[in-house]
Amino acid sequence: MPRILGSVLLLVFAVSGAFAQNYILTGKVTDQKGETLPGVSVAIIGGSGTVTDESGSYEFRLSQVETSLEGLTFSYLGHKDLELALGFNLAPDSNLAPGFNPVVKITTPLPRQMADSRNLQFVRRDGQNLYYKLDVVLQAEAFELDPLTITSTRADRLTPVTYVELEAEEIQERNLGQDVPYLLKWTPSVVVNSDAGTGIGYTGIWIRGTDPTRINVTLNGIPLNDSESQGVFWVNIPDFASSADNIQIQRGVGTSANGAGAFGATIDIATNQVKENAYATVDGGLGSFNTRRVSGRFGTGLLPGGFTLDGRLSSIRSDGFIDRGSADLDAWYLAGGWVGDRSVLRFNAFGGHEITYQAWNGVPRSELEAGNRTFNSAGMERPGSPHPNEVDNYRQNHYQLHYSTELSNEWTLKLSGHYTKGGGFFEQYRADEELADYGLDNVVIGDSTITESDLIRRRWLDNDFYGLVYSVAYAPKGSRFDFTMGGAANRYLNNHFGEVIWSRFASNSETDTRYYDNDAEKIDINVYGRMNYGFNSQLNGYLDLQVRQINYEFLGLDNQLNRLDQKVDYTFFNPKAGIVYSPNVGGRAYLSVGVAHREPSRNDHVDNPIGEIPRPERLINTELGYERTARRSNWGINLYHMAYQDQLVLTGRLNDVGEYIRANVPDSYRLGVELMGGVQLTDRFTIGGNMTLSRNRVNSYTEFLDQYEGEDFDYIGQTTIERENVPLAFSPDIQAAAELMYRIPFQLEESFFEAALQSKYIGRRYLDNSGDEANSLDPFTFTDLRLSLNFPAGPAKLMRLTLLARNLFDAEYESNGWSYRYQFEGAETLDQGFYPQAGRNFLVSLGLDF
Repeated sequence: MPRILGSVLLLVFAVSGAFAQNYILTGKVTDQKGETLPGVSVAIIGGSGTVTDESGSYEFRLSQVETSLEGLTFSYLGHKDLELALGFNLAPDSNLAPGFNPVVKITTPLPRQMADSRNLQFVRRDGQNLYYKLDVVLQAEAFELDPLTITSTRADRLTPVTYVELEAEEIQERNLGQDVPYLLKWTPSVVVNSDAGTGIGYTGIWIRGTDPTRINVTLNGIPLNDSESQGVFWVNIPDFASSADNIQIQRGVGTSANGAGAFGATIDIATNQVKENAYATVDGGLGSFNTRRVSGRFGTGLLPGGFTLDGRLSSIRSDGFIDRGSADLDAWYLAGGWVGDRSVLRFNAFGGHEITYQAWNGVPRSELEAGNRTFNSAGMERPGSPHPNEVDNYRQNHYQLHYSTELSNEWTLKLSGHYTKGGGFFEQYRADEELADYGLDNVVIGDSTITESDLIRRRWLDNDFYGLVYSVAYAPKGSRFDFTMGGAANRYLNNHFGEVIWSRFASNSETDTRYYDNDAEKIDINVYGRMNYGFNSQLNGYLDLQVRQINYEFLGLDNQLNRLDQKVDYTFFNPKAGIVYSPNVGGRAYLSVGVAHREPSRNDHVDNPIGEIPRPERLINTELGYERTARRSNWGINLYHMAYQDQLVLTGRLNDVGEYIRANVPDSYRLGVELMGGVQLTDRFTIGGNMTLSRNRVNSYTEFLDQYEGEDFDYIGQTTIERENVPLAFSPDIQAAAELMYRIPFQLEESFFEAALQSKYIGRRYLDNSGDEANSLDPFTFTDLRLSLNFPAGPAKLMRLTLLARNLFDAEYESNGWSYRYQFEGAETLDQGFYPQAGRNFLVSLGLDF
């Protein structure tokens, strides 16, 4: 069963004038070498079909109704179904099915004229039967480098998981410099947040209520999640979407994943597709809050000898909606590739540098109620004016080497090596700090002993992450069976340390004295086996078995000067199985059950006493769905159940830098239905949307509340509250999105005007697991309007002009928050912080394609 990356010959049928006649279609399907291909599905769109036999031959009878339908499809090995409308020329760069190009275009509308086609042959008449023959060649194309990607993290139509994809064209339309989460915010079950309120700087994403640390993110199959915190800091790779060919979002457990955090959703970003032709693009943008963006990309196309080179430079600046919530971002990308007859090689290097003023404290409720939605407490401990350098300053560079080779017609080997270097600090002005907390001696001046001082501290990270990802695929020719074995071995090294760079009373400090210093090492190894088996042309079975081994140790002093010496080992078995049923062309039903485990993060180890480390989490995920795609409409429904054991949930407590402290709860779950659909009402007008209805609950747990009393706020101990059947934090029971799009195509290729009105509703989200409505984010709705105009201009092949009006109706809402619940003088009290998002604001972008 050879890998097919190429072209498909298509045919169109229409109504014949002889209504009494029957039409019988026969033919043979071969590859470009002339070898026959069994197992190819051949079908009328919305009608009957068949599959090629062991000799690659097919035959089926067309009913009178079917001869009036709009197309014939050939699909093979789970590739997207191809279809052709009556009289429609499918261009070689069609987006209907990436990786396939037709070698012949057929526009003949009537069966009686088919004999005139040089591909379709009239064979004979037998009474009322008319026999036609159509031989089809699936021709491999040499310029598609998708096989480089390690595919364990990728899903296709034969994989029984819930997923959605954004292709390069859609990514480009949405991308005006915001972080990747903001490009995904219209997809099902997604909620996003921006600390600075604009989508530039520190951003986060929740999928089905699953928080950012549980969402596995990969770049070309290479893990992006931080190995210790398990989160993703999108600010470290600004404007990365400009280099993306495809983004796939899997909801639920998904497929076997590389790296930490695969516990409810996966985002895989691919950049390895090589453009055949040379190109250059320049994008510039301006917007509200003094936002500026410049990005330039180039590519050589495929050069003689099979070489190719691509690159990008980007710069983004914004003052932010929140006071001093500025972002100063730079990024680069460089990739070189070589394409041989049976092998491909590609080296990717990219990185980013960010200087972001801290906006992660949130806005207190008192400030919101006073109408001060842009208040920022960061840096305000400094007397007089805020500390000007209360920033996060971090640089991260990534290096990837991908190699793929066909060992034979049945075996394919893929290897990816990677290395990521990260380093930086965040700086804080702190007033009246205890000198002893920084390992400093008290200062004696005359008869006075000074124990406290204003100071400026920096907390540093210096980390290295490297490893190998591999897979070996076996796909025997002529079989409906394929098998992939693979895995990854990754090592993460991180040095955490802190420095006091200035103190009003210097004591015995030096500028480079470290008041804490600890090293961490994490080794993450996994191996998996993945199998597809086609029981027939419509039913496919799927099995995915993964074993993951983690070794994590760290030693030294934490930022409270406590001694840290810990070592933990985890071994997890993550099985997944399911079936896919394709009853007709464009239809796909699936059922899957998968198990995932997740280890506690660094903070779970550091913030809890030794010997009281939380247990690992376990998730059993069931997905049941059906999707249907036709020429002018598509729709889907998905039912999911995510049952957790020992899920780590929020307690409402915070440490001194705003990190949540979590505890295990025995049983919790997410249960929901996701609805998606769209219809092209006319040639110009399209409407679409999605909705998620869910129930997200903790069955029972014990919450511990700190108790305080007196004018000096003295700590007197803890009390407990028993909670039962309460909502999971940050998990809305309803969310919905809708889009109205009007598009006017011009006569010139790729020229059009488009207006898109998009709106999203997010239901109530609780800040802790108490179910207390007073400690929740109110439901909100926001609407964006995007106007796009594409047309040739002077020397440019295409000029792209885009206006994005965000939050068009100026809604006031908060998309994230934190809380600390405690008792004071016997009464429950809440400290809260919220993250208001910008009101009506604008971005304008001008792009030139050469």
